[in-house]
Amino acid sequence: MPFPIKFGLSVVVILVAIAAYFFQESLGQVGPKYATAFLGVFMVAAMWVFPEVTRKSDDRG
Repeated sequence: MPFPIKFGLSVVVILVAIAAYFFQESLGQVGPKYATAFLGVFMVAAMWVFPEVTRKSDDRG
């Protein structure tokens, strides 16, 4: 995945995780609040750490 797309997607995921964190906090829920914060960070880290799957072309005809 090209760097600008990966960076933009990371920003969107972090912003949604922050919004979900504050939404859960406004509802008074403690466990889901921490779960959304952890999952947001985990998703961004996994996107940057794990390589993208690519397939080799098969020219057997």
